[in-house]
Amino acid sequence: MTQLTQKQKWKVAAVQMVSVPDVAENLARADALIAEAVAAGAKLVGLPEYFCILGMRDGDKVAVRERDGDGPIQQFLAEAAARHKVWLIGGTVPLECPDPGKVWNTCLVHDDAGKRVARYDKIHLFGFDNGREKYLESRTIQAASQPVTFDSPFGRIGLSICYDLRFPELYRAFGPVDVIFVPSSFTATTGKAHWNPLLRARAIENLAHVVAPAQGGLHANGRETHGHSMIIDPWGVVLAERDTGEGVVIAEIDPAVTAKVRGMLPALDHRVL
Repeated sequence: MTQLTQKQKWKVAAVQMVSVPDVAENLARADALIAEAVAAGAKLVGLPEYFCILGMRDGDKVAVRERDGDGPIQQFLAEAAARHKVWLIGGTVPLECPDPGKVWNTCLVHDDAGKRVARYDKIHLFGFDNGREKYLESRTIQAASQPVTFDSPFGRIGLSICYDLRFPELYRAFGPVDVIFVPSSFTATTGKAHWNPLLRARAIENLAHVVAPAQGGLHANGRETHGHSMIIDPWGVVLAERDTGEGVVIAEIDPAVTAKVRGMLPALDHRVL
């Protein structure tokens, strides 16, 4: 197990991908990018939403759904975490749900021994229609309802996925957390307008680091994702960012910064609602 404590500085990485319809190809690229992050010193690595498949049609992810605890995508995440000796926030994986025509859009977390330590199923489902682009995740994804946090050597971590970012009440439901992950696949249209301010707001209002691994580029299905994977400190400062294209964003997180900001501005203690 990693011998880190919350008093130590450590490096976190947000992996940016431009995922394709082929699962095996995406897993190979994800593995290479995890290796790149680890070589740069990262102890905690996050993959983006849909890292394993961004298909030609919404139903493609349903076709490759896996049973909980069984399947090549889940096996990859466990093996990659153990092989690279890194804590891995596994973007999202399509898992079977009660509706055979839908999936849970699930973020799985594995420790550096490959043991699964957390599972979060996406709560808020994206819907958008500006007359040119139309998205309705509820057609193929089952909405969940349970917020998820977990303890780690890096502090307490809260999990969210993409469209969840627009719902601050989810993050308040976490209670105090040290790091928030937001694996995402924001569209270029909504991302240009809202991605940066929403991420910074979640960091500022929760006095926590935010790590946002994203899809970033033009995909085979014609969809363009915004990219701009970033890592933000509790004061709202963007520590590292990548605009578009495949790559790795790395920043050093210092728990002393969190403690300093929370001591200077104890907003979490001032809540009355």
